[in-house]
Amino acid sequence: MRLRRSGRLAERDAEQLADYARVLVRAGYLDVAAVEAELVESGAPGHDGAERWNLAHHLVGQAADELAAEQPGWPRVTDFDKVQAAFAELSTRGIAVLEHVEDHWAAAAELERRDEAGERLPGIVWFTPPDVWHAVDHGMLELNLWHGDGANVAPGDGLLADVLAVLSAHGLGAGFDEGRIEVAASWQRRR
Repeated sequence: MRLRRSGRLAERDAEQLADYARVLVRAGYLDVAAVEAELVESGAPGHDGAERWNLAHHLVGQAADELAAEQPGWPRVTDFDKVQAAFAELSTRGIAVLEHVEDHWAAAAELERRDEAGERLPGIVWFTPPDVWHAVDHGMLELNLWHGDGANVAPGDGLLADVLAVLSAHGLGAGFDEGRIEVAASWQRRR
């Protein structure tokens, strides 16, 4: 996420940077230093050098504090916990799960690596950082599902039915729409 900077947009840019800090912290895939570095690279309007780092540190701390304050009100088992349990079950069935990967090339590389190792997978589930941010903000995680040969699943596909059944067994509502699995899941990941 790159932020636009111009005189009239500085306040909006600062809000976008704070929101970016919030979704990165709540996603939980990056440590504090990595989130701060991402914020500095994304841009801190009107700030240079050490000021950018100070602002990033402040925004990450603020986002972490807000998350910590909310966690006691969460259910004992969150949707995130259910998603992780479903992923663990899919893995036991030979379906690879790639979380928070850059793009489809990562999934293709994993299939190729497994194939070269003589490990033919029935399928692979994967999702990207923006998919997580969407779950943070909107309570829906979109998953990609491919067969072991890299072909997309389609309605009526046995692999798709199996994955949907696993998600359902873990208390997650999910459906297939426009080539992706939409999982109703609030992203409540404890830090």
